[in-house]
Amino acid sequence: MIIGVPKEIKNNENRVALTPSGVVELTKRGHEVYVQSTAGDGSGFSDDAYTNAGAQILPTIEATYEKAEMIMKVKEPIEPEYKLCKKDQLLFTYFHFASYEPLTRAMIDSGAVCLAYETVEKEDRSLPLLVPMSEVAGRMSIQEGAKYLEKPLKGRGILLGGVPGVRPAKVMILGGGVVGTNAAKMAAGMGADVTILDLNLPRLRYLDDVMPANVNTYMSSEYHIRELIGSHDLIIGAVLIPGAKAPSLITRDMLKEMRPGTVLVDVAVDQGGCIETCKPTTHQDPIFIIDDVVHYCVANMPGAVPYTSTLALTNATLPYAIDLANKGWKKACQDSKELRLGLNVINGEVVYKGVSDAFGLPYTDVMNFL
Repeated sequence: MIIGVPKEIKNNENRVALTPSGVVELTKRGHEVYVQSTAGDGSGFSDDAYTNAGAQILPTIEATYEKAEMIMKVKEPIEPEYKLCKKDQLLFTYFHFASYEPLTRAMIDSGAVCLAYETVEKEDRSLPLLVPMSEVAGRMSIQEGAKYLEKPLKGRGILLGGVPGVRPAKVMILGGGVVGTNAAKMAAGMGADVTILDLNLPRLRYLDDVMPANVNTYMSSEYHIRELIGSHDLIIGAVLIPGAKAPSLITRDMLKEMRPGTVLVDVAVDQGGCIETCKPTTHQDPIFIIDDVVHYCVANMPGAVPYTSTLALTNATLPYAIDLANKGWKKACQDSKELRLGLNVINGEVVYKGVSDAFGLPYTDVMNFL
């Protein structure tokens, strides 16, 4: 198979979808890999590193899309890329369709086959291609939240871990999944007073068992969220419904109940956000303020630490990419339910229920294509 790796063009997105190590694994199996020039620079991988690994370098993004049967990316195509996507071309990347209708309609119009990292799902309901970036984003949410709690950055002016004789900051985490667990680890390690809310009682029991003493668990409900928001300094939105829009757990009116300088970090923003007032921001312009509450809503948080993120992502995606390249997407998805669940749009048809429900689009059973 001919595989293309374009340079990411989303604002401040420095990750790349494939490392030179991944190129070696694909080329030694007989596949051709074409990498756009400088695609790996932001992650610390030079064109020479790719060439030495067996890839061929193409000068432009247009040439890369034109050449490839399978495109491997990190982030969803943005508007300048829409016209580059071809009928029957396999696009293997994060899409988060349910949060953005223009992207969904553009991919329908393209006739491409869209296999989304974020909806590849194992038997145990875990999301193997979302996990590594969720781990990064969860840890970064505390790192960024701690920074924006500083007074010059419009926060409350409180040190996350406190000091002897002064209480630490209080951190509230909505969701006890991968993002929430990693956020809690970081916040607890910095000495904060942490509360995790989740609807899943067995999950709360597990977290209560494994987390340190400064992490408390609490059953999530609107009542409990309202009860806590007025006393917490940093609130992390870490809710995920695979392939569907995130629910709004913090509503516009709740901001009035928060203290000035409270910081909200909505990690779910690329799925529509679980904080009603959040809208996607960029690393270049990461925050905005409503009712004296700081909102940090960067939609590609792991892009700020591209070396770590690229290695972590390729560790997870490469076995699936090899399977797709070896067998073709149809046979690979017939053989693997995990990959089959990753299919969202095929040749102009929406085949993932969460996406069709989000925009009222017709739904087609994926098995019609396999």
